Amino acid sequence: MTENHSEIYSSFADWLDNLLENNDMPVDTKAFNFNLYEEDNNVYGVQLIASDRFDVSDDEWACCEIWSSEEDVFFVDTSDEDDKTRETFEKFVNDMISYYIRRGAYGDVLGFVPVGIGFVDGDLNIIFIPEN
Repeated sequence: MTENHSEIYSSFADWLDNLLENNDMPVDTKAFNFNLYEEDNNVYGVQLIASDRFDVSDDEWACCEIWSSEEDVFFVDTSDEDDKTRETFEKFVNDMISYYIRRGAYGDVLGFVPVGIGFVDGDLNIIFIPEN
């Protein structure tokens, strides 16, 4: 991870820490999803939602949100990056989420249910399923 990526991860972890520390997740949370948004001028947004449904074969579970970070969106400016594609950004966020689940202050809160990621106008990818 480059120094810039380390700084972005640190800010991302702070954002998630704040969300997960200061909001009680609904007890019927079955999965989390990170909604990705493409903003203007090489800026991307990340929003966290909790869902009361999960079905690995049906992406519609991510539309059944019971909690959302709403307007508290984490923004990343990729204008300094060589590769500004949506796919590269999604992989980068995927890596940050995976690391957070393993090492983040509230990784156990995210890691007790499946976690997905995807652009709101694209496909959903399941990036974590807890071991039974």
